[in-house]
Amino acid sequence: MPIPYVNLTKQAESQKKEILDLLNRIIKKGQFVGGYEIDKFEKNICKLINVKHCVALNSGTDALTLGLHLIGVKKGDEVITTPNSFIASAAAIVHLGAVPIFVDICNDGNIDPKDLIKKISKKTKAIMPVHLSGRPCKMDKIISISKKYKIPIIEDAAQAIGTKFKNKFVGTFGKVGCFSAHPLKNLNAMGDSGYLVTDDKIIANKIKLLRNHGIKNRNDITDFGYVSRMDNFQAGILNLRLKKLKSIIAKRRTNAKLYFQNLKKLKEIKLPYEEKNQFNSFHTFIILANKRDKLKNYLEKKKISTAIHYPKLIFDQKAYTNKFKKINSKHYPNSKYYVSNILTLPINEFITKNEIKKISNEIINFYNFINAKNSRQHF
Repeated sequence: MPIPYVNLTKQAESQKKEILDLLNRIIKKGQFVGGYEIDKFEKNICKLINVKHCVALNSGTDALTLGLHLIGVKKGDEVITTPNSFIASAAAIVHLGAVPIFVDICNDGNIDPKDLIKKISKKTKAIMPVHLSGRPCKMDKIISISKKYKIPIIEDAAQAIGTKFKNKFVGTFGKVGCFSAHPLKNLNAMGDSGYLVTDDKIIANKIKLLRNHGIKNRNDITDFGYVSRMDNFQAGILNLRLKKLKSIIAKRRTNAKLYFQNLKKLKEIKLPYEEKNQFNSFHTFIILANKRDKLKNYLEKKKISTAIHYPKLIFDQKAYTNKFKKINSKHYPNSKYYVSNILTLPINEFITKNEIKKISNEIINFYNFINAKNSRQHF
């Protein structure tokens, strides 16, 4: 049987009765935009990650855009971030008329604090670390830089609900933290959803207004806002799935350990081991692999689905080069190496121990074949 990269169908089937019951309750109450499930979800997130305020939104992208806006980013400003991320990280900056300033990455794929310092200018208005793949950034060093230069932090924690650094949840280190609840996330809705967290009451209240056209009440509009609301059904789905989040993360961490055990002797790949003070939620399991493209094709032939997160740096995307001066990737050696060698293996909570063993064995078989072939050619 094929081994899928994700298995959203199985997840939905396993919760089908609960989901249909939820839908029936919402239909009977007639609350589709706003409602009890939204309020409940926001309280649940606050309790889960120990933060004062949560605002439910329609996407992680809107969380980033509104978060940047509320910490004062405007046209002509600069926001420091990583080129190794989903396009939404930079898009949120660009939509405000600001300029993304990119920093090279560390070996873990996350923003390099040493390079970050070099990119600060008088125009820098925010630092946006991205906790890519569920691995936490080195927040102690980033916070130190933030305090020294008095630059606020907005965390892109889209892929990192449940991730910790020094036993503190990511998303709670900066002025605001932004999360996605897209169907592919560990805590996932059945459509687009996201949320923002903060300890700043003024920011939270302002975003609650802006997400709903700036409506204070039925007849009073205090701001020109947006349509950035999470709908009541998606909030209900998230409330259901929050109950299983800890077990989902635990299963993904168990799956990661199996990969570590099976592949630790293989010199041709680098595994995403946790560093000191890190707790990885393993949204994805990304390895660095020699002959990455050939390995990916080989696994596809063996009916093993993989992915690449992400095959291009943001500044190499047409969306960026159409708008800004082209950047020479030689100034980003770690980022360039990373995107050329990364491969994402299946790690979802429905994958079995035997399937992980099969994937691991096929990777070993691939490199054994390549090495034997090279030996024969050398001889």
